[in-house]
Amino acid sequence: MITINGLTKHYGPLVAVNNATFSVSPGTITGFLGPNGAGKSTTLRLLLGLENPTGGDALIDGQPYRSLARPMTVVGALLDAGWVHPRRSGRNHLRWMAATNGISAARVDECLDIVGLTDAAGRRAGEYSLGMRQRLGLAGALLGDPLYLVFDEPLNGLDPEGIRWMRSLMRRFADEGRGVLVSSHMLSEVAQTVDDIVIIARGRARGNAPISDYVQSGTSLEDAFFAEIAGEDEYRGRV
Repeated sequence: MITINGLTKHYGPLVAVNNATFSVSPGTITGFLGPNGAGKSTTLRLLLGLENPTGGDALIDGQPYRSLARPMTVVGALLDAGWVHPRRSGRNHLRWMAATNGISAARVDECLDIVGLTDAAGRRAGEYSLGMRQRLGLAGALLGDPLYLVFDEPLNGLDPEGIRWMRSLMRRFADEGRGVLVSSHMLSEVAQTVDDIVIIARGRARGNAPISDYVQSGTSLEDAFFAEIAGEDEYRGRV
């Protein structure tokens, strides 16, 4: 599983992540929720080896991401849909990713088909809409047929049909016994999608409980979310 244990990140005097501890089990979708600046993206970057922690661990099946022999076959990630050369076609972008990770070129076309970009694969990525770039990023995350998916705001730019499709894909992935960690601001959508919830505010993670513990009769996930962060000084008065 994915295990975050005492994870801490300082930028000088700023504490971006403060002793965060939670886990993501195979076969589940875990929603990672928090206000802007709460530490969500920093936590995901620490997990994927893009930042070095000040303290604690972020492990994938017991290993840091950087120690994985073939990381894309273990974790597929979509953190920034804009990370693609605008003059490179969608297909060539994925072929470059596949070639540098020992993945067959045939898998590229499989993933383009999964995300519905086959007809647009020859177009330059700079011509893609935000929703199409999200789909291209997802195709990249799926290239290695990974055990885990890690998403930061994957629903941005998707229309209602795309959001429904994304929800279905994450559920199918989890039903196959794999794990999904998804950060999102769309609480109503998260409520329909995830199995477990982790809430982070001011760098401190809490929760890591089934969504049923938060959403009970007459209570929405939004209500539970704001109640959970109400004790944090910078959010007091907004609830």
